[in-house]
Amino acid sequence: MGIKASLSKVFAWFVNRQLNTMRTNALALQQKNFSHLVHQAKNTAFGIDHNFAAINNYEDFKKQVPVRDYEELRPYIERVVNGEENVTWPGKPAYLAKTSGTTSGVKYIPISKESMPEHIKAARNALLSYIHETGKADFVDGKMIFLQGSPVLAEKHGIQTGRLSGIVAHHVPGYLQKNRLPSYQTNCIEDWEEKVDAIVEETKNEDMRLISGIPPWCQMYFDRLSAISGGKKIKDIFPNFKLYVHGGVNYQPYRARMEESIGFGIDSIETYPASEGFIAFQDSQKEKGLLLMVDAGIFYEFIPSDEYFNENPTRINLKDVDLDKNYALILNTSAGLWGYSIGDTVKFVSKDPYKIVVSGRIKHYISAFGEHVIGEEVEQALLSVAAEEGIDIIEFTVAPQVAPEGGQLPYHEWFIEFGTEPKDMVAFALKVDKALQQKNIYYFDLIEGNILQPLIVRSLKKDAFINYMRSQGKLGGQNKVPRLSNDRKIADELSGYIV
Repeated sequence: MGIKASLSKVFAWFVNRQLNTMRTNALALQQKNFSHLVHQAKNTAFGIDHNFAAINNYEDFKKQVPVRDYEELRPYIERVVNGEENVTWPGKPAYLAKTSGTTSGVKYIPISKESMPEHIKAARNALLSYIHETGKADFVDGKMIFLQGSPVLAEKHGIQTGRLSGIVAHHVPGYLQKNRLPSYQTNCIEDWEEKVDAIVEETKNEDMRLISGIPPWCQMYFDRLSAISGGKKIKDIFPNFKLYVHGGVNYQPYRARMEESIGFGIDSIETYPASEGFIAFQDSQKEKGLLLMVDAGIFYEFIPSDEYFNENPTRINLKDVDLDKNYALILNTSAGLWGYSIGDTVKFVSKDPYKIVVSGRIKHYISAFGEHVIGEEVEQALLSVAAEEGIDIIEFTVAPQVAPEGGQLPYHEWFIEFGTEPKDMVAFALKVDKALQQKNIYYFDLIEGNILQPLIVRSLKKDAFINYMRSQGKLGGQNKVPRLSNDRKIADELSGYIV
């Protein structure tokens, strides 16, 4: 074991003590965050507009600050983007993270000098938690790769602007820089496919031990590595590769194929980073859920997801959450986001400490007939049947077919790219439909009442989703295909890829 690995174990022990303090004082830390955030922003334009000076507690805050999504906060954020100071947080942000919203077009999320270090600290602590629990630290002595966006930053009115992963690349600790790949030059390549090929060439003979990135794009990297090495498994190309770090999408639909490519069931760490803040990370290989970062300059609020679109939904803070209930996640941050609906839904799997799983997107659902099917339900229904049948799923998405031809009953249409196809597609679809009925009582009632017919599966050609994303100019980086939509926009595009 090298000196870096040895030292990392000592550092991991120290950081775990800090995390234990956080774990056992979550509610007090959230209250401290709340008071600090409101005090710091009381003299900003937003703070004055919302009478922060009169806010003494959470009930006051809810009366003064409504829940808003990006579009509703846009008038304030545009002032920030245009260079105005003291709009939602003191001064100007250190960065603007550029993201592609599904409904808002390009979004600019402020990152302040106070919030930026929290991104780095949480990512670091995710790795150190793994080292502390498992005792495995050898990966620190080898090469690490982070599949991410370009670190080249633009400037808007004196503020550095770019993708979050590109911004973070400028803050990687010095002790990791020599171990880190790809090179800066390769990382700056904008075309994703050209970039992956360059990364393959740059890493194929290196001692890769940790790989990080969104699962579908890591899979593309693995496929190209395997292709140039005569079909070798990743474990034979990188014999010391022992840890995979992922976030952005649920890993489960990709796990079987990823591990088939790698050649064994690799340890993995799930993270929940967003441009708005680093929200949670997996702190244990033994326990379910992601540890909520309660002391990272974010005050969290939650709305039961089934009330989200109500006129006056229930709005609570951390102390009032229940286990196994879906909540829309609302953020108030040290970068100046207030009552901000990030668009994700989460579910608590523990309150001692507070741990969550990301269950879906509040606007990614199907409710064309009142069924309100969510991402978690379709993923679990499909994966349970696929595992039982030994079927390999590469990627999928679901949309409603409201007006089928020939007077048929409407249905949910599933577009699936298979690694291995079911022998009997109709029987497979019926099994998935039954599984979904068991998870969603409203869907069950619609099937039983002959309002909907059972779902229909469309098998897509090889690389259909990659080709679709390429056609949309969204190949690579942090881009991903929504699991389900309440309209036909994606479905109509994918219809051209049906087998």
